[in-house]
Amino acid sequence: MGKNRNFDDISIYEASDFWDEHDFGEFHDVKEVSEIEFSLKKKRYVGIDKDLYAQITTKAKMLRKPEEALINEWLSEKAGT
Repeated sequence: MGKNRNFDDISIYEASDFWDEHDFGEFHDVKEVSEIEFSLKKKRYVGIDKDLYAQITTKAKMLRKPEEALINEWLSEKAGT
């Protein structure tokens, strides 16, 4: 992700990766945000067979995605949402 990228359209995962490799000292025009709006989604947690979870973890690493994001993506596709 380049320094000129618009930060309004990145995912939390992309932002996390970016800030793992950069710090505020690199940016002289950064302004402090005084208000931020966000909405939290309630989550439910379900059990997954540990062998199936191991396969999901392997696939998520191949796709460079967090397991939770991959699982949610697949379930959304299957549910038709």
